[in-house]
Amino acid sequence: MTKITDATAITAWARLIRAKKTALEGVEADLKKNGFPPLIWYDVLLELERTNKGRLRHGDLNAELLLPKHNLSRLIDRMEKKALVSRKACENDGRGSFVCISEKGRKLRKKMWPAYEAAIDRHFASRFSADETKVLAKLLARI
Repeated sequence: MTKITDATAITAWARLIRAKKTALEGVEADLKKNGFPPLIWYDVLLELERTNKGRLRHGDLNAELLLPKHNLSRLIDRMEKKALVSRKACENDGRGSFVCISEKGRKLRKKMWPAYEAAIDRHFASRFSADETKVLAKLLARI
């Protein structure tokens, strides 16, 4: 049996996609205005910092990222050149490697957070009441 999605659901879907695009563009612009690298750099640094050893295998890192990154290897190359991360061989797998956060990477992530937090507020949170954000979070958790 084929279900035909109603017009309201289609409108909601389109608005969700547009809202994501608009909010991310605003956050990216604010980070750039404050002299910071793109948001994906923050995302990588945060996921590495969250681990107890400050490292993840390449595939595991890609799975944890909030933002899609189709060529993570090239991003890691750029971040490695800035001494924010390094690659270390896996002890038990000669073909694999870990991406490790450096102290410089930890400092940059912490330095970026206030600008990122302000951008989240400006482009997202300030448009809703506290109760609305709770409802929105609950609704989006269903997807």
